[in-house]
Amino acid sequence: MKPPNVSSVTEFQLLGFQNLLEWQTLLFPIFLFIYFLTVTGNVVIIAVVSEDQQLHSPMYVFLKHLSFLEIWYTSTIVPLLLANLLCHGQAISFPACMMQLYFFVFFGATECFLLAMMAYDRYLAICNPLHYSFLMSPEICTKLVAISWLTGVGTGFLPSLMISKLDFCGPNEINHFFCDLPPLMQLSCSSVFITRMVIFILSIAVLCICFFLTLISYVFIVSTILRIPSASGQMKTFSTCGSHLAVVTIYYGTMISMYVRPNDHLSPEISKIISVFYTVVTPLLNPVIYSLRNQEFKDAVRRVMRKKCGIYGVRLKGSFCVR
Repeated sequence: MKPPNVSSVTEFQLLGFQNLLEWQTLLFPIFLFIYFLTVTGNVVIIAVVSEDQQLHSPMYVFLKHLSFLEIWYTSTIVPLLLANLLCHGQAISFPACMMQLYFFVFFGATECFLLAMMAYDRYLAICNPLHYSFLMSPEICTKLVAISWLTGVGTGFLPSLMISKLDFCGPNEINHFFCDLPPLMQLSCSSVFITRMVIFILSIAVLCICFFLTLISYVFIVSTILRIPSASGQMKTFSTCGSHLAVVTIYYGTMISMYVRPNDHLSPEISKIISVFYTVVTPLLNPVIYSLRNQEFKDAVRRVMRKKCGIYGVRLKGSFCVR
């Protein structure tokens, strides 16, 4: 029971980067440009993979779903961040805050599962190529994608439900740029011990297990690469896998440092900087690493452009359509 003289909070005030007021004019165009590139890059990936028949392999099916997810994942956070930078503080209602929290956890967990599935797919393709088509058939690929999404949907419910059941008596200022778990628990006037421990255990289950499975896949991949007799083949595969592993490490590393900890030990400003990496930076890096550095994908872009140019009666010069 809530004490009768305690009023419930109906909205929160997101403080954002309030301690960097002199930098907000510069941060706004930077984040806006990154958001534009992120959405554009991922839309291009979805369009090219859908259009080009040669990219209908499991690897690109996973990539298309990852790109679709990244658009919504970053759109859950960045538009409100941009509004915060313009207005130097942004009010958000309690239901809207809980909705943002749910979709953030849902998309974040789904990305963990998809990245683990993509690492497993590359493990099968490189370490077990003779049985790859059997072990990663279109039906199995579809089931793995569905499992990733459905598990993400379920993962998002528990933290957002437990946070929504907490009492918030005031103050209502969230020292962050979105409705995140740690600052919301800090604002609660009820006991958060059980909520904190449940979220801690859930974070270990999702983040650490997915990261461990991804890491194990790349260990086997690297050991297989080292047995490739061709030095150029080793370098090419190392370059691709190394880039993938770098992005995965940044994403998991920043997420683990934020959520796999039983107690808050980071300052709010450090937490915001870390959060920028997994909400703003990695959604941009994924299309760059997984596609723009991929020769097969770049060839597919050229094929799609030639096809579209042919439809509209224009000729192709270099990589552009000209009349």
